[in-house]
Amino acid sequence: MSRLDRTVGLLRSIAIYHGIPFRQRRLRELYRHFVTAGDLVFDVGAHAGNRTRAFAALGCRVVALEPQPDFARLLRLLFARSPRVHVLETAAAERDGRIDLAVSERTPTVTTLDDGWRELRGREAGFAGVEWNRAIEIESATLDTLIARFGVPAFVKIDVEGSELRVLCGLTQALPALSFEYLPTALPDVRACLARLLELAPYRFNLCVGESHRLISTRWLAAEEVSEVLATPSMQRRAGDVYARLETPS
Repeated sequence: MSRLDRTVGLLRSIAIYHGIPFRQRRLRELYRHFVTAGDLVFDVGAHAGNRTRAFAALGCRVVALEPQPDFARLLRLLFARSPRVHVLETAAAERDGRIDLAVSERTPTVTTLDDGWRELRGREAGFAGVEWNRAIEIESATLDTLIARFGVPAFVKIDVEGSELRVLCGLTQALPALSFEYLPTALPDVRACLARLLELAPYRFNLCVGESHRLISTRWLAAEEVSEVLATPSMQRRAGDVYARLETPS
């Protein structure tokens, strides 16, 4: 274990997620579409806490899940004075218990629970130089377990580097709205997540590309439309997030 790598990775994440001007304002503008003051939010894969920070600024109660010990400590430090934020050093998964986490100390944003995802990404040019150099055993909990403990969230943000479907498989009830990260090189994973959500309820979808924090469509899309949009050349350049909300009657 390299203390230097851990320090570099931690500082890089802080700079990326808290040091860019106006990012917080854009995040708050985006999340106002989904939450209001007093709502409960689950930030699954909270990492350096920029999304938790935005939700808390909107007056939401936030349960921030972060399995990496260094980042869980950072979150507890950042939100020590915020009664709205509860930090759990836990991963969301398809079952409760203990689970192995593959850690990339130099690039902690790609730390993952999913060995298959890690092996596939390790062959891609965009992940050249990334090394998962440490494995740790951590606590895991399902979204159902978290709901039983904290209540039903108005919104769930999921950013878990390839484990999005595993998180959704730990949910057996429809939620008002949520988001999950996608990679343009992992579209089968996106389709599987869309299908899982549609097993729970009639959801409609939208997309946010990169760190734009803006929905790309003025209308909410069917799952088939999302798949078609993501397969276009222009959308194959950057990762982003899929947003889902319950379809409302006409």
